[in-house]
Amino acid sequence: MRKNICTAFTTDCKKAEEGSSTLKLNTFQELKAQSTHTNPLMKKMNVMSTFVTFENLHEVRRLCHWGPVIALSVIAICSTMAILDSIIWYWPLDTTGGSINFIMLINWTVLILYNYFNAMFVGPGYIPIAWKPEDQQDAQYLQYCRLCQGYKAPRSHHCRKCNRQVCVMKMDHHCPWINNCCGHLNHAYFTSFLLLAPMGCSHAAIIFIMTMYTQLYERISFGWSTVKIDMSAVRQFQPLMPFSVPAFAATLFALGLALGTTIAVGMLFFIQMKVILRNKTSIESWIEEKAKDRIQHYQTGEEFIFPYDLGSRWLNFKQVFTWSGTPKGDGIEWPVHPKCHQHTLTIEQLKQKADKRVRSQVQYQAVEDYNGACCPLNKGLQTFFRTPCTEEPRIPLSKGENILATRGTKWWMYGDKVLSEEEMRAGERVRGWFPRRCVEKCHYDTAAGDGASDKKVN
Repeated sequence: MRKNICTAFTTDCKKAEEGSSTLKLNTFQELKAQSTHTNPLMKKMNVMSTFVTFENLHEVRRLCHWGPVIALSVIAICSTMAILDSIIWYWPLDTTGGSINFIMLINWTVLILYNYFNAMFVGPGYIPIAWKPEDQQDAQYLQYCRLCQGYKAPRSHHCRKCNRQVCVMKMDHHCPWINNCCGHLNHAYFTSFLLLAPMGCSHAAIIFIMTMYTQLYERISFGWSTVKIDMSAVRQFQPLMPFSVPAFAATLFALGLALGTTIAVGMLFFIQMKVILRNKTSIESWIEEKAKDRIQHYQTGEEFIFPYDLGSRWLNFKQVFTWSGTPKGDGIEWPVHPKCHQHTLTIEQLKQKADKRVRSQVQYQAVEDYNGACCPLNKGLQTFFRTPCTEEPRIPLSKGENILATRGTKWWMYGDKVLSEEEMRAGERVRGWFPRRCVEKCHYDTAAGDGASDKKVN
C-alpha cells in the first residue's frame, strides 16, 4: 500500500514538473505591469486611499457581532477613562505637558479606530465569481471550489465563516474581532491595528497608574520609604471633582483592560510580523509544515521551497505595507522565488489533498446520537471540559452514520460526514467536530469492500 502511494506521488511530481516547465517566472517588473490590469476591485482600492468606504450598507451589519462589540467597548472604555483621568485628576489642560498628553491620547484613539474600521470594512479582497485561469492548461494545477463554482487562485482560500460565495485573496485567517477575514487588501490595516492598540493601551495604563498614585498619595501610606516621587506639580491645582470610590473602581477596571489588551494584542502583532517578514500567511505556514511532513513520511526525496519568500525581509515587508495603503499585486499573480513558479504552492496543496484522502480511508461509524452541542453534558466531564477552543462547527450525528475523520484530540475528532451521491452532486459538505466516544473505528477490506466494526474508541 505504502509503495503504491509513493509511486503515485512520484508520478504526480513528474507530471507537475513537466507541466510547470511551460510556466513563466514572475519577475518584479512583470508584477508592476500586472498591477495595472483592469480589475474593478483594485480600481476601487486606488480611489479609497484616505477614507473608510463601505462596499455596501449591508457591511455595517458586521458590527452586530460579539467580536466588534467587545473590541470597540474596550477601546471606548480605555480611551474615555484615560482622557477623563488626565483632565480631571492627573494632568490638566492648562499645562503644556497636559495639552501634549491630551493630543497624544486623541491621536491614539483616532489611529486605532481608523485602522480597525479599514480592516473590517475594506475586507481582504475576493476572487471573481466562477474564476478560471487565462490558460486552461493551468487548471490542472489548481483546486476547484464547489461552493464558488470556480477555481481557487494561488494563495486564495474559501472562508465558511463569512458565508460568501467567493474565495478570499491571500487569506491569512478569519478574525472574530473584526468579524471579517484578514487577507490581501486589509492585511496592512489589520497589522497596523495590532501595533497601535498595545501602544495606545500602554499610554493609557501609565495614565491610570499615575492617577491612582497621585490621588491616593496622601490618603494611604504605601510604606515605600525608598520611593521618592516629586508631588509638587500635582498639588499646584485642585481637581474638578474628588477622586471617589467609583472613580477609583472605574480606573482600576480600565487599567486591567489596558494591560490585558497590551499583552494579548501585542503577542498577535509579533505573530503577524513573523509571517509577513517571510511573505507568508498563517495558512501557508501550516501548508509548509505539512509539506515537510509529507516528504518525510513518504521519503520522496523532494525539496519544497516556499515560492513567495523573496529572500529579503525588506522586500517581503513591502509586499504588504505601502505608502498608498494598497498592497502590491492584483491578488491573483505574485512574485515568486527564482526556483519556483506561480503554481508551486497549489501543486503542493493538491498533493496534500491526495495524501489526506489516503490517510482518511478508515471510516468511523456513529454508535451514539449527538445533537451538535458545543459542550455536551451527557457525553462525560472530560468531553465537556476538553471541547475544542475554536469557532469551527460541530456536526450532529445519528446512530449508524459514517464519518471520515482527518484529525482529532483525545476527546474530540474532526471529519467529514459521508453523504449520499445526490448530496455530493449538489455540492453539499458536512464537516466539523464531534465527541470521540460517539464513534467506532471501522476496518474495511479494500478488495472486497466488506466492513467490520472494531471496539469503541475511548
